Amino acid sequence: DGDFERLLAALDPDVVLRSDGGSARPRLDAVTRGAPAVAADAMAFRQLAESATRALVNGLPGGVVWMPDGRPFAVLAFTVAGGRIVEMDVLADPERLEHLDLEAIAG
Repeated sequence: DGDFERLLAALDPDVVLRSDGGSARPRLDAVTRGAPAVAADAMAFRQLAESATRALVNGLPGGVVWMPDGRPFAVLAFTVAGGRIVEMDVLADPERLEHLDLEAIAG
């Protein structure tokens, strides 16, 4: 909902965000460290949160963010320790996303 301070409180101070945009979205290839920087990155994409669906991703809490046309924009997984997010992994590579079976999550 755009609450930067609440997001910051959910992140471990040493959180690491890894994002893979593939060759189609190279600007999304990144490793970001530290709660303020990770929160700032997340806030840049907050408009996509309305389309997100919660899901378990490889056994971790996470979700899928959808584009208006129904295709997935990204799959996210969160590692939580001590009640805070310590790692965030984002797959935003359209070529890899098209090979995932996300039909059950989209429903």
